Amino acid sequence: MISESSNNFTLYSVEKVFEGKFSIASNIKLLWKGTDSFNTIFDAVRGAKEQICLAFYIFRNDETGKALSEILKQKCKEGINVYLLYDHFGSFGTPMSLWNSLKDAGVKIKASRPFRWTNPFHYVHRDHRKLIIIDSNKAFTGGLNIANEYSGFHIKSKEKSWRDTGIMLDGPIAGELLRNFEKSWYAWGGEKIMHPKEYSPKKPHNNLNKSFELLDLWKYRGGLLTIPIFANSARGRRKLRRLFYYSINHAKNNINLTTAYFIPSDRMIDTLINAVKRGVRVRLLIPGKSDVPIASYAGRAFFTRLLNAGIEIYTYLGQILHAKTYLFDDCWSIIGSTNLDFQSFRYNDEGNVGILDVGFASQMTNVFEEDIKNSIKIELSTWKKRPFFDKVKEHFCSLFKKRL
Repeated sequence: MISESSNNFTLYSVEKVFEGKFSIASNIKLLWKGTDSFNTIFDAVRGAKEQICLAFYIFRNDETGKALSEILKQKCKEGINVYLLYDHFGSFGTPMSLWNSLKDAGVKIKASRPFRWTNPFHYVHRDHRKLIIIDSNKAFTGGLNIANEYSGFHIKSKEKSWRDTGIMLDGPIAGELLRNFEKSWYAWGGEKIMHPKEYSPKKPHNNLNKSFELLDLWKYRGGLLTIPIFANSARGRRKLRRLFYYSINHAKNNINLTTAYFIPSDRMIDTLINAVKRGVRVRLLIPGKSDVPIASYAGRAFFTRLLNAGIEIYTYLGQILHAKTYLFDDCWSIIGSTNLDFQSFRYNDEGNVGILDVGFASQMTNVFEEDIKNSIKIELSTWKKRPFFDKVKEHFCSLFKKRL
């Protein structure tokens, strides 16, 4: 159900801003507990009948990567078509032996954004998406990579898995996500994809190509309004930024932001501050401990301005926080791979899904509140008393904010 109290977020307004079309998810499952999330993902892959398409920034040769590899090999033996796209930079440490073993089993594999000596600076552009599409009717996306630190499937390590969020979607939206995968697959030289019989690569799934038809379907058949928010070009990243800024600028009541890497531009800072001036409660949840310390220090350089403006900042305790979720006015949610930093907004290929639904937003709120319980709120008076050396590191790291 869509909130009537926040009419700034409607099917029509979001489609106009992003220049994209909504689809329908018959069901969405929120995944936010490491081992449980991966059990759900792996079970879905095991259940594939015709096709599996995967795109991941990181695919490691550890227990988690090997476990998924074995499942994919088995599916190939069953006659399932399997396509795997991995980012060259993100999976740089993964040995060729893993890729070769998958290829030998029948998995079709391509690397996105490979390094080229003829254009070395282009390597800053990365395919940061996390995406699985199964039989064109089930899909996963979110912040989770294929690695032990995300899954919690540690054999030797006693550390907890990272705190991350993903979603499993059923219905026509999966066909839309498959179309996004297909574009990237062919862009990096992938062979022809053999589609499930009911999938049409030339037109929107189930002919849902007009907003009024989609809205009628949503009203009378149920399901959740969902929209793919993908960016794999300069134009796509402009559309992504435009939608994020629209969402912040048009929230009336509350904004809950969870991001693994927070390195805001001046525009982002001003936009968040202006939201508070409008009377919007803005809460920002970031890692207490980051896997990229220099990025953490760079973002903290701007905390004083934000705290002075009344923005609430919380740091997550214990596990490393890697989730990227954004909730506006308890009705409009964005989940995916995009962080609030220059790398995501300017350089990366990113994949997200927007959900316009109060019921799902309520689940998002519950998870956010649970995370807040496991966090520490940064108070302005305490923040001002932090060690001088920390301030020096923050200032120094912020000098490189556009490259982190």
